[in-house]
Amino acid sequence: MTTPTRFAADKRWSEKAARPLRIFAGPGARPTEDELAALRTGLTRRDEPAAALVNAVRETPGLAIRDLHRALAAGPTADAPEPFRSFFDLVTQRPAWVDDRLLARGAEACRAFGMDAGLVLAYGSLLGGYRTAAALEPLVRTGRLTGGETLRRIKETSIWWRAVTAPGGLAPDGEGFRLSIHVRVMHALVNAQLEADPTWDWSGRGMPINQYDQASTLGVFSTSFLMHLRLLGVRVSGPDAAAVMHLWSYVGWLMGVEDAWLPRTERAGRRLLYHFLSNDPPPDANSVALARALIEMTDDRWERERALSVSTWLLGRHAMRDLGLPYRLPWYGLTRVAANLLVSQGLGRLPGGRKLLLARGERQARAQFARWDERARFH
Repeated sequence: MTTPTRFAADKRWSEKAARPLRIFAGPGARPTEDELAALRTGLTRRDEPAAALVNAVRETPGLAIRDLHRALAAGPTADAPEPFRSFFDLVTQRPAWVDDRLLARGAEACRAFGMDAGLVLAYGSLLGGYRTAAALEPLVRTGRLTGGETLRRIKETSIWWRAVTAPGGLAPDGEGFRLSIHVRVMHALVNAQLEADPTWDWSGRGMPINQYDQASTLGVFSTSFLMHLRLLGVRVSGPDAAAVMHLWSYVGWLMGVEDAWLPRTERAGRRLLYHFLSNDPPPDANSVALARALIEMTDDRWERERALSVSTWLLGRHAMRDLGLPYRLPWYGLTRVAANLLVSQGLGRLPGGRKLLLARGERQARAQFARWDERARFH
């Protein structure tokens, strides 16, 4: 398959958008010829084990997609029938590099970041990802992040994130493990649907859900996540940062990202993100529609203004313009910096500070889910 035309479609735009990442990635950030070739190939590669499972279910007499959903809900079991057993055997054979101590520390660090983690994931990572048209067409076609679906999808993603970062969440019988495998196979189902769609633009977009975009999305939950937390004044120690990258590298592996694309260290993650963004296409109508849906997922004017303010602080004026969003003074971002100078940078360093941050984060998460449930009752 030839290189999709979306790759490096507008180098002037993409290099300008990626310039901050190039600076943070440090010397030698630019991709080699071999790395550029891998990026091009990544646009045409899918998650083959999950695709094979979906195809096997469709081709095996007596099996249907509902059986796939049941098997995923049950998770790995000794009596799982084929083809589920082979897939579960694959995902439960953890790579040798996985370290349970680092998984536990990374998960605990994520929980201790509290409400700032939610702000960053929504208005730094997710909204920032909309700035490029790279991976948006499947989202729009499935209708999962537009209109009234936006709030429900954000809540579902938050449930998954909390399951992944819960104590023991990534054990084979953990909820984070189960949900990650479920999302992986759902991606494969969407891929199969779009691959069969005669209107899919293969020459322009490549594989609908491909290794390049999956790895880039993984960078949103790991590398970009840590960079934006620091912009809010959150203290991220070196050992915590390393553990968070380890955690999300394993989550990426569980969700079908090939080993070569896993951001095993923060330096490697920054370099990968720079490679992606510097070759991504500029924003399109999908970017603007998804960004507007995210900002307007609440009817509360104060919430929208807060979202615009923190987005401006995290992403900058140029990104807001690319997304068709109005610039706002970054008052809320600065408010979070001030609060974190006291709480994260101050309280967090004291004996017992981590325990207090974890308790605070749990209270904030429960309050957020309560607000979402209340909004859902009125819509």
